[in-house]
Amino acid sequence: MALMQESSQDLLEAHDELFHHCLCFAKSLALAVAQDLRIPDAIHHHGGGATLHQILAEAALHPSKLRALRRLMRVLTVSGVFTVQYSSTVDASDGADVVYRLTAASRFLVSDSDEAGTASLAPFANLALHPIAISPHAVGICAWFRQEQHDPSPYGLAFRQIPTIWEHADNVNALLNKGLLAESRFLMPIVLRECGDEVFRGIDSLVDVGGGHGGAAATIAAAFPHVKCSVLDLPHVVAGAPSDACVQFVAGNMFHSIPPATAVFFKVPSNPLHALHAADRLPDNSID
Repeated sequence: MALMQESSQDLLEAHDELFHHCLCFAKSLALAVAQDLRIPDAIHHHGGGATLHQILAEAALHPSKLRALRRLMRVLTVSGVFTVQYSSTVDASDGADVVYRLTAASRFLVSDSDEAGTASLAPFANLALHPIAISPHAVGICAWFRQEQHDPSPYGLAFRQIPTIWEHADNVNALLNKGLLAESRFLMPIVLRECGDEVFRGIDSLVDVGGGHGGAAATIAAAFPHVKCSVLDLPHVVAGAPSDACVQFVAGNMFHSIPPATAVFFKVPSNPLHALHAADRLPDNSID
């Protein structure tokens, strides 16, 4: 492909720009969820700055949702809806040293306009966000935050009879696998070109966890024939994987066990909904 002759920097910038357009709905989705949970009000009620635990309590969410709330707040701070401040004055009983603060924009989202001392634009924001707020994904995420247990998943709550994205219809699974395969085939040559020798030269076996149809593993195996590459994924994903003499496919669940190897290869999901669902399955003591 002629594009691959361009510099890695140019290719990655083009990749990021495309994904920015494809996934820009995540900002609106996160804001719609924040409005549903009344997070701006929760921060306002604590003087314009609140810790994660204070927001959790003010929004009446179960403590088990703390990690997911942190992830939501990370999206909202990166997008500029809130700011984050590290402070040594935070009460140690809060269990965190991070304070989330309202910005000039998010102050307009406080529904208690009289207390806020300014006119509230929350009703207009809710109107503008309505198409997003009533989408299955937003409805599912909001409902998941308000339930105490982790199951059903946000995806299960959004699509009722389908517990997770992995059990969706065959056409959706085919779309998912084809999309992830295409991204791997684009990114992996760049990864190998920039740091392949440094990363892969000293290992003799590798397992790509959640590797789908083996796009990344096949690229690594072709570049480093001495590396025994395998892919771990769910049984129905492996059942549809192409046959590849250089890659071994293992049916299983990464949250139960991972085949032994010198190195574990794990790609962070680009899709925030994909990421939220996967992270929901992590054990409580896992790292964010």
